[in-house]
Amino acid sequence: MNTIERCLWCQGDALYEAYHDQEWGVPVYDDDSLFEFLILETFQAGLSWITILRKRENFRKAFDDFNYEKIAHYDQDKIDNLLLDAGIVRNKLKIKATISNAQAFIKIQREFGSFSKYIWGFVDGKPIKNTFRTHSEIPANTPLSDKISKDLKKRGFKFVGSTVVYAHMQATGMVNDHTTNCFRYNQV
Repeated sequence: MNTIERCLWCQGDALYEAYHDQEWGVPVYDDDSLFEFLILETFQAGLSWITILRKRENFRKAFDDFNYEKIAHYDQDKIDNLLLDAGIVRNKLKIKATISNAQAFIKIQREFGSFSKYIWGFVDGKPIKNTFRTHSEIPANTPLSDKISKDLKKRGFKFVGSTVVYAHMQATGMVNDHTTNCFRYNQV
């Protein structure tokens, strides 16, 4: 029997495996997708990623397809409606952070031309390819994620601690943290 070797963290759940096989670690350069991942990662803070992944489509619907232009203008009525939406994580601080993060995201776009240019500038536009053999070797954060987190906070972002930022870097392919035995390691 020929089995596919994957990163340990996703094994055994079809949704997790599909996400791992198709998205995780693939370099993302478009602002819309970068914003989606940023929002999902901020909601993931303190929770498991599979929880957020299972609610992803609910988040998409609740947050207007992750349209940061719309989100930046959400009012108290919209916040109240989101707090009633059982399909998402109903955390008032994270919902408010999503709004302020959308506003900060737009400011970065104006300053740098795109959020992509800003965020990918931290790695000179190219993914960092790590060589971790086991899941236990992969860090939760790095000095680079510390630096990015600090800069994002300075620019008004919330719920962007170093661990959230590193998860964002992994998800959007800024770092390739597929373990070296994983079939995706050399593909991304």
